[in-house]
Amino acid sequence: MVIEAVSLHAVVEGHVQGVGFRYFVQESASRLGLTGWVRNQYSGAVELTAEGGREMLEHLLELVRQGTSRSIVTNLKCEWSTGVKKYTQFSILPTE
Repeated sequence: MVIEAVSLHAVVEGHVQGVGFRYFVQESASRLGLTGWVRNQYSGAVELTAEGGREMLEHLLELVRQGTSRSIVTNLKCEWSTGVKKYTQFSILPTE
């Protein structure tokens, strides 16, 4: 059985900076076997791109919606596309 790679791009808004949110996303995505990246945006949001199986990406979204004990997620914008297997790990990138 071949699992088709899917790509998820999301922007998470709310109280998500300065609360360990990027590290939480990186750890969660890595644990789920996903690849991609997460970074802060100057707007105060957190942006992420993740690739892997649809089921694992859906699970990551559930975790991101819940956030950490110190974060408050108020909005989550998602875009789905076909995965291109562009990444080898899940990284934290500099703010953009």
